Amino acid sequence: MHRHLLSFATVFALAAAGGVHATDGHSHHLSCAFNSAYDIQVQAGGIAFTRNSGAPARIFMHDGALQVDDRTVAVSAADAARLRDYEAQVRELVPAVAAIARDGVEVGYSALTTVVATLAENGDERTRLLHELRERHNEAVQHIDSTLGHGLWTAGGENDLFGEHLQNTVEDLVSNVTADVVKGALSGDSSRLAALQARTSALQATLGKAVNAPADELGQRAEALCPHFSRLDQLQQQFQFRLPNGERLQLISQDMDRPDKASYAQR
Repeated sequence: MHRHLLSFATVFALAAAGGVHATDGHSHHLSCAFNSAYDIQVQAGGIAFTRNSGAPARIFMHDGALQVDDRTVAVSAADAARLRDYEAQVRELVPAVAAIARDGVEVGYSALTTVVATLAENGDERTRLLHELRERHNEAVQHIDSTLGHGLWTAGGENDLFGEHLQNTVEDLVSNVTADVVKGALSGDSSRLAALQARTSALQATLGKAVNAPADELGQRAEALCPHFSRLDQLQQQFQFRLPNGERLQLISQDMDRPDKASYAQR
């Protein structure tokens, strides 16, 4: 499995509020994209890269030393310096991504809470949906704190934050709003439909103010990580040592399928 590294950094706010966020044509496209097949664990005594399939399966680096699948790899002084730089870049990236993820969760769940509070007419249903959102919110924060907050960057981690439970909550909301519209239409209650339309219009304006600026700021913070990822890619290309299969060590790679990609290698 390849993880879209920068997508992970921004997916939280944009995934949660994306439906409303996109209604005014407002979006943020990152100008770089990198993949990794590895889970990353930042530790005091080094950084471990692991994956369940493929070779090498385990990489460990610290202070210029390198182990590949539990075997020490002899490296030159120049490569030792590159490994130190690589380790330093990763140590800066993981907490930066954790901070973006936490803030993104706050923006996303705040937006969804506003949607539920505004559009769910039935008091009991509104209370139930808000309770579910609070639970999902707490789970998301706890997940970030127990993974990225502890230096663990796992493949597909965003799916644990915006997974089936949250999807069900959103589907419940859509079902409730749709039911209200249908009831209003069948009853011929034009005032009810007009009230719902007014709330929807007001909601869009409210979310535009509440979501657009924070989402832009998150996008800019993620964008600022692009040079760090490009530096990692540069270092990989400069490694002089080789793996047992004769290839260079490559822990991340550029996503060449992204139509909006742009290289920061020369910046």
